[in-house]
Amino acid sequence: MWISILGCSGGIGPGNRTTSILIDDDILLDAGSGVGDLELQQMSKIRHIFISHSHLDHIAFLPFLVDSIFSQIKTPIQVYGLPETIKALKNHIFNWTIWPDFSELPSKEKPVMQFNEMLPHTSIQVGERKITSIPVEHVVPGVGFCVQSKEGKNFAFSGDTATNDSLWQALNKLSSLDALMIESGYPDSMEDLSKLALHYTPAKLADDLKKLKHTPHLLISHLKPGLETEIAEGLHKHLKEYNVTCIKSGDSIEL
Repeated sequence: MWISILGCSGGIGPGNRTTSILIDDDILLDAGSGVGDLELQQMSKIRHIFISHSHLDHIAFLPFLVDSIFSQIKTPIQVYGLPETIKALKNHIFNWTIWPDFSELPSKEKPVMQFNEMLPHTSIQVGERKITSIPVEHVVPGVGFCVQSKEGKNFAFSGDTATNDSLWQALNKLSSLDALMIESGYPDSMEDLSKLALHYTPAKLADDLKKLKHTPHLLISHLKPGLETEIAEGLHKHLKEYNVTCIKSGDSIEL
């Protein structure tokens, strides 16, 4: 299983792309601005898109993706998310005012995109990979995802979250956890803001990792632009027992 980090930044700027992760060549976790670096041929292979939550940095390039490959789509692209997330996409993005509703184009009977509600703790089988939805704690309803390969390798993605129990309880049920992509959006010095925005700081992440029985490779995402060095220093201070990588766009992992 190949995991390609198209985007993982908490903002924009030179070299920064917002959250989107390509699994092999046909599954996308979130659809931030990192999608825009794919070639059209690569975009056309994406068949399943799992959205963690409705914030713009995680959905912004979904409309552009479908529009760009519209003429190449023979079977509908399947978009999965919480009921609240699907409702937000329908009401605020694919509403004919902000963007055309591709779940009705070229016709309602044969659309190029289909919405699918995916409740927490449910799984979807895509080929030989299983994707499971895990509830997390954010300012809008959100989930993370665990992707299990046919060989039994497990990759988990937290989405955006702050301290919680549900993520760790779900991960502890896994027989193994090889890599965990988890956010740390703010440095410890901005703890008050992180509480309002419901993002992890290095210290809060370290506290919650004590709930985890596995010791995965930690792939840290969602670092706010300009704060990367301070966040990395905090991670080094609090997570000395882990293999920690502050990932960037263009990174890839094979499991």
